[in-house]
Amino acid sequence: MPTKRTSMASLGLAQRIRIGLDGNSGVEFPMMGGLNFGKTRVGFRVMASEGQSVEPDLSVTVNGLKMPNPFVIGSGPPGTNYTVMKRAFDEGWGGVIAKTVSLEADKVKNVTPRYAKLRADANGSAKGQIIGWQNIELISDRPLETMLKEFKQLKEEYPDRILIASIMEEYNKAAWEELIYRCEETGIDAFEINFSCPHGMPERRMGAAVGQDCDLLEEVCGWINAVATVPVWAKMTPNITDITKPARVALNQGCEGVSAINTIMSVMGINLDTLRPEPCVEGYSTPGGYSSKAVHPIALAKVMNIARMMKSEFGDKDYSLSAIGGVETGGDAAEFILLGADTVQVCTGVMMHGYGLVKTLCSELKDFMRKHNFSSIEDFRGTSLEYFTTHTDLVRRQQEAIRQRKAVKKGLQSDKDWTGDGFVQETESMVSN
Repeated sequence: MPTKRTSMASLGLAQRIRIGLDGNSGVEFPMMGGLNFGKTRVGFRVMASEGQSVEPDLSVTVNGLKMPNPFVIGSGPPGTNYTVMKRAFDEGWGGVIAKTVSLEADKVKNVTPRYAKLRADANGSAKGQIIGWQNIELISDRPLETMLKEFKQLKEEYPDRILIASIMEEYNKAAWEELIYRCEETGIDAFEINFSCPHGMPERRMGAAVGQDCDLLEEVCGWINAVATVPVWAKMTPNITDITKPARVALNQGCEGVSAINTIMSVMGINLDTLRPEPCVEGYSTPGGYSSKAVHPIALAKVMNIARMMKSEFGDKDYSLSAIGGVETGGDAAEFILLGADTVQVCTGVMMHGYGLVKTLCSELKDFMRKHNFSSIEDFRGTSLEYFTTHTDLVRRQQEAIRQRKAVKKGLQSDKDWTGDGFVQETESMVSN
């Protein structure tokens, strides 16, 4: 099978379209400009104010994949079968990442209950706002053949929509190669590699067990990118000291993009009546993955760090960044895009609010864009990244600002500046004690 970089021209037309090639216009990848954070909102505002207001365009092109908006169903229950993925396309989501699949689904055994909620009200009142969500759910327990059949059916029915396969395997080169070959035969548009699931089967060197070991990650990414002919995104775990290290390894080993973050390892809480942990299965529990609104600030920091690394080390190369973590509003999404994200994934938000959430997200993101006179996602992507610096630099900046304020002359500069209405205040402005 041809590789992404050396033999794409030899692929069939359908495959070339799928990986971002157009028979008439050539490679589409450069259209994204990589992480090009050079947009200046001031210049754009002047242009927009001089002309008529333009309806914001939410469409994005990421690694050659065209989406009507940047909102993507994150891998998990919202992408677990044909029925729910079809619903996502019908509601208008920009893309869908299916629930993670592996070769041997019979090894996946889920339990129930497998979710627990954290509410804002004291003592976890059932009426309190949900701010945290924990799951101890594993990857897809459905046979791979069934999932592949549904991938193929979805691509036949929605040929112009983006379907991404999330895959995870053991530390076995042949297994990874087989899984990639079989998924690509269905017509999927890209892969997201699950290097980040925080729970379940670490003894098989799966999920975060790979994402937390850069040597292992480097080897596995090499296997994957040697055979994959469609774009590959590496999904990062936040359960690591420096998230930029595995992200750097994945990009250096041929991945076209990075997704961040997966869930945060957590213990949701202890029931103070039963003294048992939640979620409680036959009186017992296990640490799981934490998501929803409470993780959003943590995700912003991780995405910011990855974006800064990508900008400084990879420049204008055509790499993408997909942000994940606590997105429930268009404003949440705008924050990620302002930090450099190309797309924004939503999983827990869909589980709480339904697939129709995408309409709210699009509407609110457009409202934000109108407020700032942005006509496209690229007009503001990465705009806020330059305002992050070190604490030492913050001290220097503040000291300089204080010096400048002290240097400004107070009071009236000329007798002509006196006014009758403000005479007392003007007098006081020139008193030294």
